[in-house]
Amino acid sequence: MIRYVDIKKPKEDEKVLALLRPYVREWFKRNFKELIIHQKFAVELIHKGKNTLITAPTGSGKTLSSFLSILDHLFRLAEEGKLEDAVYCIYISPLKALDNDIHRNLLVPLKEIREIAKEMGIYLQEVRIGVRTGDTSANEKQRQLRKPPHILVTTPETIAIVLSTRKFKEKFRNVKWLVVDEIHELANSKRGVHLSLSLERLQNFVGKEIVRIGLGATLHPLDEVARFLVGYDGEKERDCTVVDARFVKPMDIKVLSPVKDIVYTPGEEITNAMYKLLNSMIAKHKTTLVFTNTRSGTERVVHHLKQMFPSVYSEEDIGAHHSSVSREIRLELEEKLKKGLLKAIISSTSLELGIDIGYIDLVVQLGSPKSIARGLQRIGRAGHKLTETSVGRIICMDRDDLVETAVMFKKAYEYFLDKIQIPRNCLDVLAQHLMGMSLEKKWKIKEAFNLIRNSYCYRDLKWQDFLSVLEYLSGAYHSLEDKKVYGKIWVDFKDMMFGRRGKYARVIYCLNIGTIPDEVKIKVKSLDGHYIGSIEEEFLQRLVPGDIFVLAGKTYQFVRARQANAFVVPVKEKRPTVPSWFSEQLPLSFELAIEVGKFREKMFELMKEKSRKEITQWLLENYPVNEWAAKAITDYFYYQEKFLEKMNSKSFPSHEVILVENYIDERQNQNIIFHSLYGRRVNDALSRAFAYALTKKLGKSIAVTISDNGFMLTIPAETLESGWLFIKKIKEIKPSRINPKEILKLVKAKDLEEILKKALRQTELVKRKFRHSAVRALMILRNYKGYEIRVAKQQLNADRLIKACEKIENFPVLKETFREVLEDYMDIKHAKEILEKIEKKKIKVEFLPESNFPSPFSHSLIVLGESDVVLMEDRKKLLLELHKKVLEGLKR
Repeated sequence: MIRYVDIKKPKEDEKVLALLRPYVREWFKRNFKELIIHQKFAVELIHKGKNTLITAPTGSGKTLSSFLSILDHLFRLAEEGKLEDAVYCIYISPLKALDNDIHRNLLVPLKEIREIAKEMGIYLQEVRIGVRTGDTSANEKQRQLRKPPHILVTTPETIAIVLSTRKFKEKFRNVKWLVVDEIHELANSKRGVHLSLSLERLQNFVGKEIVRIGLGATLHPLDEVARFLVGYDGEKERDCTVVDARFVKPMDIKVLSPVKDIVYTPGEEITNAMYKLLNSMIAKHKTTLVFTNTRSGTERVVHHLKQMFPSVYSEEDIGAHHSSVSREIRLELEEKLKKGLLKAIISSTSLELGIDIGYIDLVVQLGSPKSIARGLQRIGRAGHKLTETSVGRIICMDRDDLVETAVMFKKAYEYFLDKIQIPRNCLDVLAQHLMGMSLEKKWKIKEAFNLIRNSYCYRDLKWQDFLSVLEYLSGAYHSLEDKKVYGKIWVDFKDMMFGRRGKYARVIYCLNIGTIPDEVKIKVKSLDGHYIGSIEEEFLQRLVPGDIFVLAGKTYQFVRARQANAFVVPVKEKRPTVPSWFSEQLPLSFELAIEVGKFREKMFELMKEKSRKEITQWLLENYPVNEWAAKAITDYFYYQEKFLEKMNSKSFPSHEVILVENYIDERQNQNIIFHSLYGRRVNDALSRAFAYALTKKLGKSIAVTISDNGFMLTIPAETLESGWLFIKKIKEIKPSRINPKEILKLVKAKDLEEILKKALRQTELVKRKFRHSAVRALMILRNYKGYEIRVAKQQLNADRLIKACEKIENFPVLKETFREVLEDYMDIKHAKEILEKIEKKKIKVEFLPESNFPSPFSHSLIVLGESDVVLMEDRKKLLLELHKKVLEGLKR
């Protein structure tokens, strides 16, 4: 059962601290003035052995909340001379850097508490702490085997490896506490799924309930995160007490437009204004942390600041921090931050989590962070102490971002958070753990199934799916043996048992464990093999044959991919269909998209009652925006309203109304624009389904452009002239057009999954995701007997295997590939929900008449489809041209 403490009724500090030994109590009093609100509850709960989920702002002392009672208990044992050479507490975080931080930070109280006890005449055994990750040396591992740390600091992957060792695993017999830090970061990925199974295996090995403690800053819904943390005990849900102190930290957040008029100001001026504004803010603060969302954006900001203000910034006081920067450089920058030597540090996403980076007094976000939780996590890095105000400034360069962030941070002040998405029933992760379990002992199949289902992530796992994974692991599919896929375990379906197979099983398992796929740069080559450049694998996943993209300033059409190579042909005077930076974009959360839709509805209602000046004032009074931002938002809606009046529209786009535009551009291409503000993951699913169904009818490919606010299907003029038509040719309209109303009839909610599977089968996305799943399921090995297998070789194996697997009904690795694409990468659940609501008339779809100028709300989508917008200036020119088109169209 999930319970909540009444955060408004804390106990007095003295009563809470009285639970601790005198020397632990004295240490706390010497170092802290008082207990923070969540500590008042957490100390007692953990002292009583209760599973506890603590959620509170970044830098509010969550780690101390979890460890005060644990340290107290360990020192009690130390005082009594009962501390054994065993691990008592395991701390798990998603980052090695965070592990190292915790290790350093805990060494201080471990040393100081012993010294205070000595002052009191009390001798304490030493309480040891150690780190064990992929970076830990063989010598250190041997030392830990001889003298294990009482507190082990580690990662999800290392825990799984340790569970399959013969000797060090025995040091876990005394484990009493598990601390999972940054739980939100783990829960929404397969690393969290992997960890949830490790925790169940660990508890099964220990043979008694372990106290589980979860820590996180931005968690929602808390019930679901709590269940993820504690899991089930057979049919019974384990108890968990939630300490919800998320919103006790003061915030000062403002959304800014860098210029007075965001539409008419030239792109270069906006860019310069943004950097001047950013520089002035950095100058007024000691240390500023800037988030950009993308690695390329991070590098660009550092470069421009140094170039524009050479006398202000040097190599020593500004830096770029992201995942593609070497570990050494990142550590050097983090050390400079802690010492207060940096004026500014620019990051993509890598500094979101709770690494100790010293004092930050301002966080600047460039563009929308795409989710309230992420926005709060980032801004929470400023004013790291609980009593300090977190100061955040969001600079937006276009109107969609202004609307999105205004709504986002208004909702943040109202304590609204996006929902976390926890992957369920991942068959590739299951396969990996079943092989790991086979190394421990011989298992009864039903016993293993029950243990797996204790994990929240596998609570509703189907028996047949479980058996299919065992069948695959046992080598039952002989057709795969010529592809070098052999049995990893033995299974006796008569006696319903399984166990270890082969003398190299443990080595293979330990060298190939984990869920994070190997990254690879894809070489782009001409058909004759000439090397052009490289792209990210994630970008390749988006490409389908015929797609056009920009590389090194030139346009190329994608033909095919082989291993780690993408083959292309040069094309001229053709617009790109996929921007090169698209893969780096963060998707807008579904919950926030709905809130933006509600905001649209409210704004259009106000348009009927108030003047533009009054609406601007209303925005300033009710939303965290500056005057320029408020004016830009008002004007955006004003021109959209005028467009809809011109089109005689009876509805305005919102969360319950989808407008469909029929825009004919200068090339006579027909652009059917769906204003479906449900986030990119939903629009990805909807657009691919509609595009596939339409392509099947036309017999020719059409271009698809998607964003968080909608999607656009572009039917080239030549296709319209020769393809299948929904309506007969009308003399007045040349060439003939496709009726958008008929497109909507092509996809029904009940058929969405099957249509998407057909649409996706030949895409690079599925081919790459299949490799990832096959590697996780140990079908394709990354490392064999110590020899690393190159990613290109892995992909070659995957390309051969996927064809063979398609011939096997319900093959688990292929089934998991499609589950991951549809549920984790896309959002088929909400996409299906949208279609069902359309079919039941709960969401209205209004079709606008054909027009030779597009609505203001569609401009960002058209710009995405028109150009590979690398430079802000190019984007601005196109947007300004489209705006002028609207003004001209409204005059007619």
